[in-house]
Amino acid sequence: MESSIFSEIVSTEWLNENLTDQNLKVVQVSFGNDDSEFEKEHIQGSVWWYWKSVLWHETDRSFPSPEDLAIRLGTYGIDSETTVVLYGDPVQFGTYAYWVLRMCGHQKVCILDGGLKKWKAEGRPLTDIQSQYEEKMNSSFDELSSFSVGRENVLENLASSDRLLLDVRSFEEYNGERVMPPPGFDHGAERTGRIPGATHLFYGQLINEDGTFKENQELRSVVEPICGSSDNDKEIVIYCRLSHRATLVWFAMVFILGYTNVQVYDGSWTEWGSIVGFPIEK
Repeated sequence: MESSIFSEIVSTEWLNENLTDQNLKVVQVSFGNDDSEFEKEHIQGSVWWYWKSVLWHETDRSFPSPEDLAIRLGTYGIDSETTVVLYGDPVQFGTYAYWVLRMCGHQKVCILDGGLKKWKAEGRPLTDIQSQYEEKMNSSFDELSSFSVGRENVLENLASSDRLLLDVRSFEEYNGERVMPPPGFDHGAERTGRIPGATHLFYGQLINEDGTFKENQELRSVVEPICGSSDNDKEIVIYCRLSHRATLVWFAMVFILGYTNVQVYDGSWTEWGSIVGFPIEK
């Protein structure tokens, strides 16, 4: 993958060479609200985020305003001139953070391809020393274009021939057997099933075992038979259960493959599958 500071995706080699850059901040975004493993070992200078505490509005199921985001990021020593290198635990939480930060106006954001898993597999240095940084509280972000759609938009366009609705959950979820991926406790929506007319593409087909994205041609061989080529103008709306997996597919389609009309349904199945009167199919 590309390894320029202006790329949306950077390699472990690039990060290793640029780790001492004072205008760079590495962030691990985690699914669980427990940083004990991060405290034991992490990439030098990196910080840890629990995804909800940084990327969601304090009380509403929505995103922070650009002003609020600037304050939150400032507490981690990040301002509008800081390049933020994200990786997820698991991988889709990195792309989710990228999606939110871009929508809230921070433009200098990229994904570490392969994340901590690849970094460790290559024997690169880790530390248990906590990062020291100065807070930056004078920054501001300007909100950019939205990469998301809401439930009413999805409902109103169910019959549209100009839109492809893409379900990137596991087959068990798509087929109505579960509301979250196996194994484990099954929860997250009141009903099983899928949004009517949705086409299936499992998000895991886009990444390798080490957490890196597959190469361009391999990605195209997976995506294009379902979504068409990147030069068509059909709108594509992606959803999963909570929108994390959807952002991974969105990121790959937009920033690796060059699709230009791709959105994420933020509420995804957790919302849709719990709304009284909204149609489903199995």
